[in-house]
Amino acid sequence: MNRNRKPVVLWLALWGTLCCFCAAQDADQAAVERGSKTAKGGFQNEDEIRDKFNNWKSDPDAQAWLAALNYMPCDIQNLTAAKPTGSVKADVEVTIKTESAIRIERISIKLVSSSTGFNQIDKRWLSTYAEMWNMPADVVAALQLFVGETPPHPGSRDDRRMYLNELPVKTQQAVLDFFSTHKDEIVSDLLGGDGEHAAGWFMVTFKATKKPKWLIRSTKDAVKCFGEGDVVMTRAGNIKLGRIGVQRKGGDNGRDTAKMLQFKINPVQLFDWK
Repeated sequence: MNRNRKPVVLWLALWGTLCCFCAAQDADQAAVERGSKTAKGGFQNEDEIRDKFNNWKSDPDAQAWLAALNYMPCDIQNLTAAKPTGSVKADVEVTIKTESAIRIERISIKLVSSSTGFNQIDKRWLSTYAEMWNMPADVVAALQLFVGETPPHPGSRDDRRMYLNELPVKTQQAVLDFFSTHKDEIVSDLLGGDGEHAAGWFMVTFKATKKPKWLIRSTKDAVKCFGEGDVVMTRAGNIKLGRIGVQRKGGDNGRDTAKMLQFKINPVQLFDWK
C-alpha cells in the first residue's frame, strides 16, 4: 500500500511545482510588460473591480491583475478586496495572505472611455494645497486670483477670475518656480496620496473599444510618467505640471466650488509610457 502511494505523492508534488512554475512565468512576464492587456469583459466601476478581485479563483482578469501585482496564484492562501471609506487615493484595497506574510495592496483606479479625455485626479480648496505644500504668500495670492477667490483686476478677460498670463511677469515666474521646485512632492501627493491609505499601485481601464484594456503600474511609475516634463504656462494662461493640467475647476452653476483648484491627466498616456 505504501509503495502505491509514493507515485501519487510524487505526482502531486510535481504538479504543484509545475503550477507554481507556470504562475511564476506569468508573473515575470506581467512584471516586464506591466499589463497592456485585453480584458475578458468591461469594467463599469470600482465596485466591479473589487468584486472581480474577490472572485479571483475563477476570474481570469483578477488572476492577471494579481500577477501584475507580483503574486503567484499558488502562493495565495486568502484574499479579500474592499473599498476604503473617506477621501483617500486608494479606490480598492486588496488584502492578500501568503505563507510568508499578509500584505495590503492599495490601488488607485482610473476608468477611461476616450483616448483623448481627461480625468480629474484631485481638486481641493486652494487653502488646503497651500497648507499641504507650504506655499509662499505671493504664490497663494496669485492663485487666489487664478481661481477667483480674489476678484479679478479691471480689464481681465474673465469677470470671474484671472489667468496666469494676465498677471505680472514676476508673479507668473513665482508660481512656475514654486511648482517646479516642489514638483516631485506635488505629483506624488496627487497620484498616490500619503498616510495609511496611500495608493502603491495605479490602474487604468480603457473601455473605448469592444475589447477593454487594462494596465497596472506602480504609483512610482505613474508619478514618473505624469510628472515628466517642465512646468509651463499654457497659451490659455493655465499651468502644465509635466503631463498634469492645473486649472480652476469651473462649472457648478457658479457655486463657490467652481473656485477650487483642479488637477487633471489623460490616463491613457500611461499605456505608451516606457
